[in-house]
Amino acid sequence: MHTTVGIIGGGPAGLLLARLLHRAGVDSVVLESRDRAYVERRQRAGILEQGTVDVLRSVGAGARLDREGLVHDGIELRFDGRAHRLDFPALTGGRRVTVYAQTEVVKDLVALQLAEGGPLLFEAEVHAVDGADTDRPAIRYTHEGREQTLTCDYVVGCDGFHGIARTAVPEHLRTTYERTYPYSWLGILAEAPPVYDELIYAHSPRGFALASMRTPAVSRLYLQVPNGTDPADWPDERVWDELDARFALDSAPDWRLKRGPVTQKAVLPMRSWVTEPMRHGRLLLAGDAAHIVPPTGAKGLNLAVADVVVLARALAHRADTGSEELLEAYSDTCLRRVWRAEHFSYAMTTTLHAAPAQSPFDTRLQLAQLERIATSPHAAAELADNYTGLPMG
Repeated sequence: MHTTVGIIGGGPAGLLLARLLHRAGVDSVVLESRDRAYVERRQRAGILEQGTVDVLRSVGAGARLDREGLVHDGIELRFDGRAHRLDFPALTGGRRVTVYAQTEVVKDLVALQLAEGGPLLFEAEVHAVDGADTDRPAIRYTHEGREQTLTCDYVVGCDGFHGIARTAVPEHLRTTYERTYPYSWLGILAEAPPVYDELIYAHSPRGFALASMRTPAVSRLYLQVPNGTDPADWPDERVWDELDARFALDSAPDWRLKRGPVTQKAVLPMRSWVTEPMRHGRLLLAGDAAHIVPPTGAKGLNLAVADVVVLARALAHRADTGSEELLEAYSDTCLRRVWRAEHFSYAMTTTLHAAPAQSPFDTRLQLAQLERIATSPHAAAELADNYTGLPMG
Protein backbone atom coordinates (compact mmCIF):
# COMPACT_ATOMS: atom_id res chain seq x y z
CA MET A 1 0.00 0.00 0.00
CA HIS A 2 1.20 3.51 -0.80
CA THR A 3 -0.04 6.88 0.42
CA THR A 4 1.13 10.47 0.31
CA VAL A 5 1.32 10.86 4.10
CA GLY A 6 1.68 7.96 6.52
CA ILE A 7 0.63 9.05 10.02
CA ILE A 8 1.81 7.05 13.02
CA GLY A 9 -0.53 7.57 15.96
CA GLY A 10 -4.31 7.94 16.17
CA GLY A 11 -4.47 10.47 18.97
CA PRO A 12 -5.70 14.04 18.51
CA ALA A 13 -2.59 15.17 16.58
CA GLY A 14 -2.64 12.33 14.06
CA LEU A 15 -6.41 12.41 13.61
CA LEU A 16 -6.55 16.18 13.19
CA LEU A 17 -3.67 16.09 10.69
CA ALA A 18 -5.52 13.44 8.66
CA ARG A 19 -8.65 15.59 8.72
CA LEU A 20 -6.79 18.74 7.61
CA LEU A 21 -5.09 16.83 4.79
CA HIS A 22 -8.38 15.28 3.68
CA ARG A 23 -9.93 18.72 3.33
CA ALA A 24 -6.87 19.87 1.36
CA GLY A 25 -7.15 16.90 -1.03
CA VAL A 26 -4.03 15.11 0.28
CA ASP A 27 -4.42 11.39 0.97
CA SER A 28 -3.17 9.77 4.16
CA VAL A 29 -3.29 6.57 6.22
CA VAL A 30 -3.39 6.60 10.04
CA LEU A 31 -1.84 3.70 11.96
CA GLU A 32 -2.79 3.39 15.65
CA SER A 33 -1.35 0.65 17.85
CA ARG A 34 -4.29 0.53 20.30
CA ASP A 35 -7.89 -0.48 19.72
CA ARG A 36 -10.63 2.11 19.22
CA ALA A 37 -12.11 1.71 22.69
CA TYR A 38 -8.74 2.38 24.35
CA VAL A 39 -8.04 5.44 22.20
CA GLU A 40 -11.45 6.93 22.91
CA ARG A 41 -11.15 6.60 26.69
CA ARG A 42 -7.50 7.71 27.08
CA GLN A 43 -7.64 10.52 29.69
CA ARG A 44 -5.48 13.52 28.88
CA ALA A 45 -5.88 17.29 28.62
CA GLY A 46 -9.12 19.18 28.86
CA ILE A 47 -8.39 22.86 28.15
CA LEU A 48 -8.62 24.03 24.52
CA GLU A 49 -7.14 27.34 23.44
CA GLN A 50 -9.21 29.66 21.28
CA GLY A 51 -7.15 28.71 18.21
CA THR A 52 -7.67 24.99 18.85
CA VAL A 53 -11.43 25.47 19.06
CA ASP A 54 -11.37 27.48 15.83
CA VAL A 55 -9.42 24.74 14.01
CA LEU A 56 -11.75 21.98 15.20
CA ARG A 57 -14.73 23.98 14.00
CA SER A 58 -13.07 24.58 10.64
CA VAL A 59 -12.68 20.85 9.97
CA GLY A 60 -16.24 19.95 10.92
CA ALA A 61 -15.49 18.78 14.47
CA GLY A 62 -17.19 21.64 16.27
CA ALA A 63 -20.84 20.62 16.64
CA ARG A 64 -20.60 18.62 19.87
CA LEU A 65 -17.78 20.83 21.12
CA ASP A 66 -20.03 23.90 20.80
CA ARG A 67 -22.94 22.05 22.39
CA GLU A 68 -21.14 20.43 25.33
CA GLY A 69 -17.90 22.37 25.82
CA LEU A 70 -17.67 24.75 28.77
CA VAL A 71 -16.49 28.18 27.63
CA HIS A 72 -14.33 29.94 30.23
CA ASP A 73 -13.66 33.67 30.22
CA GLY A 74 -10.89 33.52 32.80
CA ILE A 75 -9.17 31.78 35.68
CA GLU A 76 -8.86 32.52 39.37
CA LEU A 77 -5.50 32.76 41.12
CA ARG A 78 -5.44 32.13 44.87
CA PHE A 79 -2.41 33.13 46.89
CA ASP A 80 -1.62 34.57 50.30
CA GLY A 81 -5.19 33.81 51.39
CA ARG A 82 -6.69 35.97 48.62
CA ALA A 83 -8.40 35.38 45.26
CA HIS A 84 -7.84 37.30 42.03
CA ARG A 85 -9.67 36.65 38.75
CA LEU A 86 -8.14 37.23 35.31
CA ASP A 87 -10.66 38.31 32.65
CA PHE A 88 -9.33 36.75 29.43
CA PRO A 89 -11.55 38.50 26.84
CA ALA A 90 -10.82 41.90 28.36
CA LEU A 91 -7.08 41.21 28.41
CA THR A 92 -6.76 39.55 24.97
CA GLY A 93 -9.28 41.30 22.76
CA GLY A 94 -11.90 38.58 23.07
CA ARG A 95 -10.07 35.23 23.28
CA ARG A 96 -11.30 32.50 25.62
CA VAL A 97 -10.60 28.87 26.45
CA THR A 98 -12.99 25.90 26.41
CA VAL A 99 -13.11 22.89 28.72
CA TYR A 100 -13.69 19.85 26.50
CA ALA A 101 -11.85 16.66 27.32
CA GLN A 102 -9.30 15.20 24.89
CA THR A 103 -11.30 11.96 24.95
CA GLU A 104 -14.23 13.84 23.40
CA VAL A 105 -12.03 15.51 20.78
CA VAL A 106 -10.72 12.08 19.80
CA LYS A 107 -14.22 10.59 19.57
CA ASP A 108 -15.32 13.40 17.26
CA LEU A 109 -12.26 13.08 15.01
CA VAL A 110 -12.43 9.26 14.86
CA ALA A 111 -16.06 9.45 13.77
CA LEU A 112 -15.22 11.95 11.02
CA GLN A 113 -12.23 9.96 9.81
CA LEU A 114 -14.17 6.71 9.59
CA ALA A 115 -17.09 8.39 7.85
CA GLU A 116 -15.25 10.59 5.36
CA GLY A 117 -11.48 10.25 5.55
CA GLY A 118 -8.78 7.84 4.46
CA PRO A 119 -7.88 4.56 6.18
CA LEU A 120 -7.65 4.57 9.99
CA LEU A 121 -6.23 1.24 11.15
CA PHE A 122 -6.56 0.39 14.84
CA GLU A 123 -4.33 -2.27 16.42
CA ALA A 124 -1.68 -1.56 13.81
CA GLU A 125 1.62 -1.82 15.66
CA VAL A 126 4.47 0.02 13.95
CA HIS A 127 7.87 -1.67 14.19
CA ALA A 128 10.10 0.65 12.17
CA VAL A 129 10.38 3.59 9.81
CA ASP A 130 12.78 2.82 6.96
CA GLY A 131 14.38 5.23 4.52
CA ALA A 132 13.40 8.47 6.21
CA ASP A 133 16.21 10.21 4.34
CA THR A 134 15.06 8.89 0.95
CA ASP A 135 12.24 10.03 -1.34
CA ARG A 136 10.17 6.89 -0.56
CA PRO A 137 10.15 6.15 3.18
CA ALA A 138 8.29 3.09 4.46
CA ILE A 139 6.49 2.17 7.66
CA ARG A 140 6.66 -1.47 8.72
CA TYR A 141 3.78 -2.58 10.91
CA THR A 142 1.64 -5.55 11.96
CA HIS A 143 -2.12 -5.50 11.46
CA GLU A 144 -4.58 -8.37 11.85
CA GLY A 145 -1.70 -10.76 12.42
CA ARG A 146 0.14 -9.88 9.20
CA GLU A 147 3.36 -7.91 8.78
CA GLN A 148 2.78 -5.16 6.25
CA THR A 149 4.57 -2.20 4.70
CA LEU A 150 3.15 1.23 3.96
CA THR A 151 5.25 3.30 1.56
CA CYS A 152 4.77 7.05 1.72
CA ASP A 153 5.95 10.33 0.30
CA TYR A 154 6.15 11.57 3.90
CA VAL A 155 5.92 9.98 7.35
CA VAL A 156 4.55 11.93 10.32
CA GLY A 157 5.19 10.70 13.85
CA CYS A 158 2.27 11.57 16.15
CA ASP A 159 2.88 8.58 18.41
CA GLY A 160 4.10 10.31 21.55
CA PHE A 161 7.28 10.18 23.59
CA HIS A 162 7.35 6.37 23.75
CA GLY A 163 6.56 5.88 20.06
CA ILE A 164 8.77 4.56 17.30
CA ALA A 165 8.91 7.71 15.16
CA ARG A 166 11.22 9.76 17.37
CA THR A 167 13.77 6.95 17.55
CA ALA A 168 13.83 6.79 13.73
CA VAL A 169 15.78 10.07 13.80
CA PRO A 170 19.44 9.04 14.19
CA GLU A 171 20.62 9.81 17.71
CA HIS A 172 23.63 11.80 16.52
CA LEU A 173 21.32 14.11 14.54
CA ARG A 174 18.95 15.04 17.36
CA THR A 175 19.44 17.12 20.48
CA THR A 176 17.28 16.66 23.56
CA TYR A 177 16.57 19.31 26.19
CA GLU A 178 14.93 18.19 29.41
CA ARG A 179 13.93 19.32 32.89
CA THR A 180 12.42 17.04 35.53
CA TYR A 181 10.56 18.82 38.31
CA PRO A 182 10.96 17.77 41.97
CA TYR A 183 7.24 17.19 42.49
CA SER A 184 4.25 15.48 40.90
CA TRP A 185 0.48 15.93 40.73
CA LEU A 186 -2.02 13.68 42.46
CA GLY A 187 -5.07 13.95 40.21
CA ILE A 188 -8.60 12.82 40.96
CA LEU A 189 -11.80 12.65 38.94
CA ALA A 190 -14.85 13.03 41.16
CA GLU A 191 -18.59 12.84 40.67
CA ALA A 192 -19.05 16.25 42.23
CA PRO A 193 -20.12 19.57 40.69
CA PRO A 194 -17.31 22.15 40.39
CA VAL A 195 -17.32 24.67 43.19
CA TYR A 196 -16.56 27.49 40.75
CA ASP A 197 -17.39 27.96 37.07
CA GLU A 198 -13.73 28.55 36.06
CA LEU A 199 -10.39 26.98 36.96
CA ILE A 200 -8.76 27.89 40.27
CA TYR A 201 -4.96 27.86 40.53
CA ALA A 202 -3.82 27.96 44.16
CA HIS A 203 -0.40 28.82 45.58
CA SER A 204 -0.19 27.63 49.18
CA PRO A 205 2.49 27.03 51.83
CA ARG A 206 1.24 23.43 51.72
CA GLY A 207 1.85 23.18 47.97
CA PHE A 208 -0.01 23.83 44.71
CA ALA A 209 -3.62 22.85 44.01
CA LEU A 210 -5.83 23.11 40.92
CA ALA A 211 -9.62 22.91 40.71
CA SER A 212 -10.84 22.07 37.21
CA MET A 213 -13.78 20.17 35.72
CA ARG A 214 -14.84 17.84 32.94
CA THR A 215 -18.57 18.56 32.96
CA PRO A 216 -21.00 20.54 35.18
CA ALA A 217 -21.32 17.36 37.27
CA VAL A 218 -17.72 16.06 37.24
CA SER A 219 -14.73 17.76 38.89
CA ARG A 220 -11.06 17.27 38.00
CA LEU A 221 -8.78 18.22 40.90
CA TYR A 222 -5.02 18.13 41.50
CA LEU A 223 -2.64 18.35 44.44
CA GLN A 224 1.12 18.84 44.38
CA VAL A 225 2.77 15.79 45.98
CA PRO A 226 6.37 14.52 46.28
CA ASN A 227 7.78 12.46 43.43
CA GLY A 228 7.26 8.75 44.04
CA THR A 229 3.97 9.24 45.89
CA ASP A 230 1.72 6.18 46.00
CA PRO A 231 -1.94 7.11 45.38
CA ALA A 232 -2.90 4.45 47.95
CA ASP A 233 -1.35 6.68 50.63
CA TRP A 234 -4.01 9.29 49.87
CA PRO A 235 -7.47 8.01 50.85
CA ASP A 236 -10.34 10.10 49.53
CA GLU A 237 -11.01 12.03 52.74
CA ARG A 238 -7.35 13.02 53.02
CA VAL A 239 -7.42 14.33 49.44
CA TRP A 240 -10.55 16.40 50.03
CA ASP A 241 -9.25 17.80 53.33
CA GLU A 242 -5.95 18.79 51.74
CA LEU A 243 -7.67 20.45 48.79
CA ASP A 244 -9.83 22.50 51.14
CA ALA A 245 -6.75 23.58 53.09
CA ARG A 246 -4.85 24.70 50.00
CA PHE A 247 -7.79 26.64 48.53
CA ALA A 248 -8.55 28.40 51.84
CA LEU A 249 -9.38 32.12 51.74
CA ASP A 250 -8.98 34.55 54.62
CA SER A 251 -12.19 36.31 53.57
CA ALA A 252 -14.23 33.08 53.42
CA PRO A 253 -13.01 30.70 56.14
CA ASP A 254 -15.98 28.36 55.60
CA TRP A 255 -15.30 27.93 51.85
CA ARG A 256 -15.22 24.26 50.89
CA LEU A 257 -15.18 22.14 47.74
CA LYS A 258 -18.26 20.10 46.90
CA ARG A 259 -17.39 16.49 47.63
CA GLY A 260 -18.48 13.34 45.83
CA PRO A 261 -17.33 9.82 44.92
CA VAL A 262 -13.78 9.68 43.55
CA THR A 263 -13.80 7.58 40.37
CA GLN A 264 -10.13 7.93 39.33
CA LYS A 265 -6.91 8.67 41.18
CA ALA A 266 -3.38 8.80 39.75
CA VAL A 267 -0.01 10.46 40.20
CA LEU A 268 1.34 12.45 37.24
CA PRO A 269 5.07 13.29 36.96
CA MET A 270 6.06 16.80 35.89
CA ARG A 271 8.63 17.32 33.15
CA SER A 272 9.64 19.54 30.26
CA TRP A 273 11.22 17.93 27.20
CA VAL A 274 12.05 19.03 23.64
CA THR A 275 13.84 17.24 20.82
CA GLU A 276 15.33 19.15 17.90
CA PRO A 277 14.95 19.15 14.96
CA MET A 278 11.35 18.09 14.36
CA ARG A 279 12.21 16.91 10.83
CA HIS A 280 14.64 14.34 9.46
CA GLY A 281 14.43 13.92 5.70
CA ARG A 282 10.82 12.96 5.00
CA LEU A 283 10.05 12.07 8.59
CA LEU A 284 8.33 14.83 10.59
CA LEU A 285 7.49 14.79 14.30
CA ALA A 286 4.48 16.42 15.93
CA GLY A 287 3.01 16.69 19.41
CA ASP A 288 4.44 14.60 22.25
CA ALA A 289 6.80 12.84 19.84
CA ALA A 290 8.71 16.13 19.74
CA HIS A 291 7.94 17.94 23.01
CA ILE A 292 6.32 17.62 26.43
CA VAL A 293 5.29 20.39 28.81
CA PRO A 294 4.16 20.20 32.44
CA PRO A 295 0.37 20.46 32.59
CA THR A 296 0.29 23.67 34.61
CA GLY A 297 -0.17 25.92 31.58
CA ALA A 298 -2.54 23.58 29.66
CA LYS A 299 -0.31 23.63 26.57
CA GLY A 300 0.25 19.95 25.63
CA LEU A 301 -2.73 19.21 23.38
CA ASN A 302 -2.76 22.75 22.06
CA LEU A 303 0.90 22.57 21.02
CA ALA A 304 0.16 19.35 19.13
CA VAL A 305 -2.69 21.08 17.30
CA ALA A 306 -0.43 23.99 16.37
CA ASP A 307 2.18 21.56 15.01
CA VAL A 308 -0.23 19.77 12.70
CA VAL A 309 -1.82 23.01 11.50
CA VAL A 310 1.62 24.20 10.37
CA LEU A 311 2.42 20.76 8.92
CA ALA A 312 -0.86 20.37 7.04
CA ARG A 313 -0.35 23.79 5.47
CA ALA A 314 3.17 22.81 4.40
CA LEU A 315 2.09 19.44 2.95
CA ALA A 316 -0.81 21.04 1.08
CA HIS A 317 1.57 23.66 -0.30
CA ARG A 318 3.89 20.89 -1.48
CA ALA A 319 0.99 19.10 -3.19
CA ASP A 320 -0.25 22.28 -4.87
CA THR A 321 3.06 23.82 -5.96
CA GLY A 322 5.76 21.16 -5.75
CA SER A 323 7.70 23.47 -3.43
CA GLU A 324 9.16 22.15 -0.17
CA GLU A 325 9.81 25.64 1.19
CA LEU A 326 7.25 25.37 3.99
CA LEU A 327 8.26 21.80 4.83
CA GLU A 328 11.88 22.88 5.12
CA ALA A 329 10.80 25.61 7.56
CA TYR A 330 8.47 23.31 9.55
CA SER A 331 10.81 22.51 12.43
CA ASP A 332 11.99 26.09 12.97
CA THR A 333 8.43 27.44 12.67
CA CYS A 334 7.06 25.06 15.27
CA LEU A 335 9.99 25.27 17.66
CA ARG A 336 9.58 29.02 18.03
CA ARG A 337 6.09 28.43 19.44
CA VAL A 338 7.16 25.33 21.37
CA TRP A 339 9.84 27.21 23.29
CA ARG A 340 7.45 30.06 24.05
CA ALA A 341 5.03 27.50 25.48
CA GLU A 342 7.81 25.72 27.37
CA HIS A 343 8.80 29.01 28.97
CA PHE A 344 5.21 29.85 29.90
CA SER A 345 4.63 26.39 31.39
CA TYR A 346 7.91 26.60 33.31
CA ALA A 347 7.02 30.04 34.67
CA MET A 348 3.53 28.92 35.75
CA THR A 349 4.93 25.76 37.33
CA THR A 350 7.79 27.32 39.27
CA THR A 351 5.68 30.28 40.41
CA LEU A 352 2.84 28.18 41.80
CA HIS A 353 4.61 25.12 43.26
CA ALA A 354 6.66 24.83 46.44
CA ALA A 355 9.98 23.10 45.79
CA PRO A 356 11.11 20.58 48.44
CA ALA A 357 13.97 22.76 49.69
CA GLN A 358 12.29 26.09 49.02
CA SER A 359 13.48 28.95 51.21
CA PRO A 360 11.31 31.76 52.60
CA PHE A 361 13.09 34.07 50.13
CA ASP A 362 11.93 31.88 47.21
CA THR A 363 8.37 31.96 48.51
CA ARG A 364 8.41 35.74 48.76
CA LEU A 365 9.60 35.94 45.14
CA GLN A 366 6.68 33.75 44.06
CA LEU A 367 4.20 35.92 45.96
CA ALA A 368 5.72 39.05 44.45
CA GLN A 369 5.21 37.67 40.95
CA LEU A 370 1.61 36.68 41.70
CA GLU A 371 0.96 40.11 43.15
CA ARG A 372 2.40 41.65 39.98
CA ILE A 373 -0.01 39.61 37.84
CA ALA A 374 -2.90 40.70 40.06
CA THR A 375 -2.03 44.40 39.92
CA SER A 376 -0.28 45.01 36.59
CA PRO A 377 -2.44 45.01 33.43
CA HIS A 378 0.70 44.26 31.39
CA ALA A 379 1.61 41.19 33.46
CA ALA A 380 -1.99 39.97 33.47
CA ALA A 381 -2.27 40.42 29.70
CA GLU A 382 0.94 38.46 29.12
CA LEU A 383 -0.39 35.52 31.11
CA ALA A 384 -3.78 35.71 29.40
CA ASP A 385 -2.20 35.89 25.92
CA ASN A 386 -0.16 32.77 26.56
CA TYR A 387 -2.95 30.87 28.27
CA THR A 388 -5.55 31.50 25.57
CA GLY A 389 -3.01 30.68 22.84
CA LEU A 390 -0.34 32.29 20.73
CA PRO A 391 -0.77 32.44 16.92
CA MET A 392 -0.29 29.11 15.14
CA GLY A 393 2.60 29.37 12.70
